[in-house]
Amino acid sequence: MIDMKVEDVMSDEVIVMQENQQVSYARNLMLKHGLSRVIIVDTQRKPVGIVTEKDLSRKMRGNGPEWKRRPIDKILISRAMTEGLVTIKPSEDIQNAVELMLKNNISSIPVADDDGLAGIITKTDLLNFYKDKYSGKWKVSELMSKNVLSVNENHSIAHVIGVMEENGISKVVVIRDNQPVGIITPENISFASVEDPEIGVAREKIYFIRNSDGKDKKNFRLISMLTASDIMKGDVTMINQDEDAAKAAETMLREEIGGLPVVEDEEIVGIITKTDLIRGIQ
Repeated sequence: MIDMKVEDVMSDEVIVMQENQQVSYARNLMLKHGLSRVIIVDTQRKPVGIVTEKDLSRKMRGNGPEWKRRPIDKILISRAMTEGLVTIKPSEDIQNAVELMLKNNISSIPVADDDGLAGIITKTDLLNFYKDKYSGKWKVSELMSKNVLSVNENHSIAHVIGVMEENGISKVVVIRDNQPVGIITPENISFASVEDPEIGVAREKIYFIRNSDGKDKKNFRLISMLTASDIMKGDVTMINQDEDAAKAAETMLREEIGGLPVVEDEEIVGIITKTDLIRGIQ
């Protein structure tokens, strides 16, 4: 086992916002700084919660009647954040951070010492650690998840979020004719422009269909909600199951993605994610 501490791999810079600010500010911070989460503090600058892309994507599902909904950007961040922060000390072993993330199904842990917030450690930090220290340790096939959950291009965003939540996953592969054509993560959902600014519900795509004879007779108005194809990341990068898992980590870091479909003889046999890779840190 490699003996390194949280302070050796954590990020010192932590972006925070106050709990009385709106979701729009959190999204702007994430976009500006290229982040997946923001720490929420109270008026005394004490950490009280965290908001992640996954938290925002849950809010995008739009449950409840339309008249009760409001634009997500206008919601106070305190309504979208996760409370009850799990924290870790800078002097603890990296393996402790891995165990906390896996046990609590979280992707980051604020690092706190006696003086308060000292930094944050994320799955991306651990992915860098894995790439540098665990080359040759595991093959992709030994760490990947074999259960690949997928949606088709025409599934609604609400359906995609439902699949993620019901199965406790953060990556869904988009399939066309049994071939992967895209991948969807909480980032794709939380930063999608899917709301009408007045009522906060999903914007519609409207198609006007002419009669088959081309004459200007009555047109038919077909309405469909935004779908998986509207928000997915195309040009899917895949990896062979026999590759070194460190190569998967390197690819994810280079392309700034959180998972790779795994193939054998051009057929999908699994998916490997940041979570799968950090399980290999022993």
